[in-house]
Amino acid sequence: MNKKKFTILHSNDMHGDFLAEIKEGKKELIGGIARLSGYINKVRKEEKNVLYVIAGDMLQGSLIDSEWKGLSTIEIMNWLAPDVVTLGNHEIDYGLPHLLFLEKIANFPIVNANLYIKKNNKRLMQPYIILKKAGLDILFTGVLTEKVMDALKQDSLIGSFVDLSEASKEVGKICNAYKNDDIDLTIILTHIGYESDIKLAKLMKPEWGVDMIIGGHSHTILKKPAKVNNILIAQAGVGTDQIGRFDITIDDDTNSIVDYKWQLIQIDESIAKPDKKLERYINSFKDEVDKKYNTLICKLGIELTHPQREIETSLGNFASDAFARRADCEIALVGSGSIRVKKIGQAVTLKDFLSCFPYDDTLTRFHITGAQVKKIFSHIMRIENRDGEGECYQVSTKVKAIYSDKNNKLKSLHIGGSPVDDYQEYSICIQSFHVSNCQRYLNITHEELYSSGKAKVITTSIREVLEEYFRNNNNGTAVVEGRLEYI
Repeated sequence: MNKKKFTILHSNDMHGDFLAEIKEGKKELIGGIARLSGYINKVRKEEKNVLYVIAGDMLQGSLIDSEWKGLSTIEIMNWLAPDVVTLGNHEIDYGLPHLLFLEKIANFPIVNANLYIKKNNKRLMQPYIILKKAGLDILFTGVLTEKVMDALKQDSLIGSFVDLSEASKEVGKICNAYKNDDIDLTIILTHIGYESDIKLAKLMKPEWGVDMIIGGHSHTILKKPAKVNNILIAQAGVGTDQIGRFDITIDDDTNSIVDYKWQLIQIDESIAKPDKKLERYINSFKDEVDKKYNTLICKLGIELTHPQREIETSLGNFASDAFARRADCEIALVGSGSIRVKKIGQAVTLKDFLSCFPYDDTLTRFHITGAQVKKIFSHIMRIENRDGEGECYQVSTKVKAIYSDKNNKLKSLHIGGSPVDDYQEYSICIQSFHVSNCQRYLNITHEELYSSGKAKVITTSIREVLEEYFRNNNNGTAVVEGRLEYI
């Protein structure tokens, strides 16, 4: 047996988590790109053969990222020098042309196999790369989440095999065309969520020889990798507080993994010293942001929190009530994922606000029937939508919805204290991102949303609405009050 050893370090969903922080219940600094870089540099010195990969969503989540539209993030990633990266849905947030610009700034390859230019059926990105390490040839390809198509709804030139079955065939196409006898290991970098990774692994044909799936998107923390259809599946949570590490032994004669050890390494003061040069570089961005945005916009009465997007939160209630008031409507839906911090306040600076709400969007008010309202809530509250991969919502104060997990059905729905009447008309405001994807996210068609003929764009900037709401609600409060209940 001809054994060869090497190490794979992997991150995902870093979301501009550049700075180390003291976490709740801890006394030491955790995470941050500089300390993460310090650990990667340390491993690269200690081990002979090391690969570092990122499974999507480097962008979004911080003011440093949004201020420079991802350019700052890519430049900071260049310091980490990943060997290969795949796209996440947030890499598309600043638009497709800007993504192609960012790709040119990157000093590392970005692979994706299933994003196509429709007209000539040509892949948008490099579909695969073969890296040589420890005398081994390792093939990497990438698969993107369906959510990228949500961001590109307006771009008719771009298409993607978004169905898992089609995505698996795309992986098969890469393996069939490029996996020869010299390829020792085949790894898919995905951004489709952990549960979807498991489904994807089940669709892989043994002849394709896929060995590993390193994923992202669902922010899943694992105790150990899953093994499905003889394929190892791993993910490393979210941010820079931790990094995944595989120490792998390969039989070069059979091109198979004969032994491995996987760890989820916490990036703290005990594991590595920060990369000081990178720390100074990050601070050059931070200083500019602080200078521009460190002005107080309000002092809340209490700290508002958003610990989990699948549940009702006080910060979510505060934002949805702002929308409902501005739109003068009975129901406001706020995408939970558009709130990017776990807490804010009591003092709120402009920097805090923009870090919390980095996305801007249009808000439209519709008039729909009670039956359609029930259809929406039955869809967004269902169990399978609360798996870390679904699109969840915060709702305004007039809503009281109770969902039975035991029976998997909406048990009751009240608006303004009264049961929803199937035939009565109700006003509802929705962000345009969710309007564009209403069939999948809300289980309601465009035709149903617009059927009353009363649709009206209330504002072209929800972020401006929220900023004014914060500014004019000094000592403002919000609490979790049972707007969404699961029994």
